[in-house]
Amino acid sequence: MIKRNNKGLTVKKNEDFSKWFSEIIDKANIVDLRLDMKGFMVISPWGAAIIEKMYRLFSDELELKGHKQTFMPSVIPEANLKKESSHVKGFTPEVFWLKEINKEKLALRPTSETLYTPMFKLWARSYRDLPLKLYQRGSVFRLDTKATRPLIRTREILWIEAHDAFATKAQAEAQVQEDIETTDKILTNKMGIPFLPMKRPEWDKFAGAEYTVGSDCLMPDGKLIQQPSTHLMGQKFSKAFDAKFTNEKEQEEYLWTTAYGPAMSRILVSVISTHGDDQGLILPSCLTPIDTAIVPIFKKDNKNKVIAKAKEIEKELTKIGLKTQIDLTDKSPGEKFNIWELKGVPTRIEIGEKELDKKQATVFIRDIKEKQTVKLDKLDKIKSLIKEYDKRLLEKASKTFDGKIVECSSEKEIKKVLDEGKIAKVNFCSTDNKGLTCANKIEKTFNAEVRGTMANKKEKAKGNCPICNEKATKVVYIGRSY
Repeated sequence: MIKRNNKGLTVKKNEDFSKWFSEIIDKANIVDLRLDMKGFMVISPWGAAIIEKMYRLFSDELELKGHKQTFMPSVIPEANLKKESSHVKGFTPEVFWLKEINKEKLALRPTSETLYTPMFKLWARSYRDLPLKLYQRGSVFRLDTKATRPLIRTREILWIEAHDAFATKAQAEAQVQEDIETTDKILTNKMGIPFLPMKRPEWDKFAGAEYTVGSDCLMPDGKLIQQPSTHLMGQKFSKAFDAKFTNEKEQEEYLWTTAYGPAMSRILVSVISTHGDDQGLILPSCLTPIDTAIVPIFKKDNKNKVIAKAKEIEKELTKIGLKTQIDLTDKSPGEKFNIWELKGVPTRIEIGEKELDKKQATVFIRDIKEKQTVKLDKLDKIKSLIKEYDKRLLEKASKTFDGKIVECSSEKEIKKVLDEGKIAKVNFCSTDNKGLTCANKIEKTFNAEVRGTMANKKEKAKGNCPICNEKATKVVYIGRSY
């Protein structure tokens, strides 16, 4: 049985990121690993509240853009998985197979293309039924045989997956770009996490897709972690399942499909790692379960008066839309301060005899660790303090991220940049299979990967590839990853 240490963080983020991450997800009540099942984890109440907010952000945005929610089975018949040969070949080693029932072999879903496409066949019979944009929230299961890591690399992934069907390739490709915009709106603008939308090389695309776009975020240890990915499935699955529609000319055509998959558990990794510090989490306001924690500071003779005022403040803040909690636990004020800082709450209000006399509250701001006084009749100022807080989180993260991308023109420069925990921007020979030899050399020599090309803008290549010295045709980004 794994023991749980409830003391504060014992390691600094910039000295041992791996240990810091392991400590923070335990001590900040994000996960509980004491069931001790490889690749599976219990999400603790604080972590679950954060993930629920993530689900809501993505669900609301998908519905705003025309998606309808569905619930699909958690199992897939073996026959469905085998319909698209490259898909099953890519996933078979990672599938959890269930015991055969009545001669039918079922798998826990690793992803749901082979569930949605048969339904597209039934639900999208005419061009009038298109586009058909659907999504679900839940778990997918991957029998990962590599080393698992809580939230980062797991066997059960908490995510949303959107599956869409269109009449034309142009409409499907427009959806891929819309998915990138959705990621940018939520991941960057709301959560403060910058990313590179990378069109993956031919050898690294999703099994069964025409092409894949992955959102690469940089971790403090210099490794990249893939966040929401979107895939142009083209007509491969439609042809495998004979999913056709009748066009305006009364002719039958195969559907064009896409898939989009934000993984809540992995996104939480980037939030924790990008914003957190040596005291604990720093949560963007869109994700924090509590906007403001109120800590009453009292003695026996003024306890009732101070708590009464704290309740008045709580009521007022709730009225203006801030989720608030009064900390009445049997701990010292210092212990309470540390707990709320560990949990990453944006602001903390301290209210005691001194504040009552001056008709003001002392407000602690989590990211800059500064205190301000706010008049009790001007508590709405806290909303603007939180808005400024969110802005600082994004500005700081963006500045750090931008400084980590370095142009390289030689193998020596690539190695230096990667060893410094940065991303190498390189003119490269090719991202189709012609470039695989150079990509393999990069992996073997530098323990790094060609992550792809920018998917939302064109970058013109120049000069020669530093690996093979052939004429460069693509500008690629190279990094180390989980």
